Amino acid sequence: QVQPVESGGGLVQAGDSLRLSCAAPGRTFSGYGMGWFRQAPGKEREFVAGISWGVGRTYYADSVKGRFTISRDSAKITVYLEMNSLKPEDTAVYYCAASRTTWAPFSPREADFASWGQGTQVTVSS
Repeated sequence: QVQPVESGGGLVQAGDSLRLSCAAPGRTFSGYGMGWFRQAPGKEREFVAGISWGVGRTYYADSVKGRFTISRDSAKITVYLEMNSLKPEDTAVYYCAASRTTWAPFSPREADFASWGQGTQVTVSS
C-alpha cells in the first residue's frame, strides 16, 4: 500500500483558490483509485472528489461540483485538488486517500480507502 502525503493547505479568503497536492514518496499511484475527503469541526469525514485508476474518470460531491477539480500527473506520482471559489463552509482538514484494492472500479465510500494521509488544513475566511 502507498502512503499518501498531502500539502498545499492554508488560510485564504472567500472566493480565493487553492491547490492541494498528494504524493507517495518513492511510489506511484498506478492502479489505485484516489480520493480527497474532508472533515470539518464537529462533522463526519465526507467524500469530496475522486479519480479512477484507469482512464482517470472523476467524481465529485455535489457541494463542490463546478468549483473543485481533481487531476493527476501522467506518471501517476501526484494527485491534485484544485479548489476555486472557496467558501467558508469549505473549511476543513482535507485528506488524500488511496483505494483499498488496486485495479478495481472506483468507489467513493470511505471504507473502500485503506491508506490515508495526515491531512492538511484549509481555512476559508469570510
